[in-house]
Amino acid sequence: MKIVTIGRGTVGGGLAGLWRDAGHEVQELGRDGGDVSEADAVLVAVPGAKISESLSRVTGIEGKIAIDATNIMPARHGSFPSYAEEVKSFTHAPVAKSFNMNFGALYGEVRKQRVRPGNWYVADEGAVGVTERLIRDAGYDPVRVGDLSRARAFEDAVWLLMGIQPAGGVFYRTAVPGEL
Repeated sequence: MKIVTIGRGTVGGGLAGLWRDAGHEVQELGRDGGDVSEADAVLVAVPGAKISESLSRVTGIEGKIAIDATNIMPARHGSFPSYAEEVKSFTHAPVAKSFNMNFGALYGEVRKQRVRPGNWYVADEGAVGVTERLIRDAGYDPVRVGDLSRARAFEDAVWLLMGIQPAGGVFYRTAVPGEL
């Protein structure tokens, strides 16, 4: 799969490395933007307050499945119902919200775990297949917690995870009884 990450920091660069290791062709875009017309999927991994500014420098994004990994920290901005909806205003295509509930600083440790950590996400139906594949290829198990209409609540829930984090972050796992 051809993936373009918009953002080369801890999240964008970290996921790019995991996906390359899984055999994907990954291009990383920085502040200057670029063309994503050849991509099968686009990851948006920029500060939440910079979504529109960053995506306005990207060409070929309309019609692309996107995964929004942005966070609301330190505070939410803008008038969109969610950051995922802001991303969708550029793509006009299916969008998922994922990787915002995982700690980028731990990407190098994800494949070393005894069991695969979880990755909660919400998504439009048309983004589910690509999102689940990329979650698995990054070393996590996907756990869908709703459709994109729940993106705002999902974005706001990041505070729950931040409240339990020790220095460096945590992995989490969701399992039915008997699975652990």
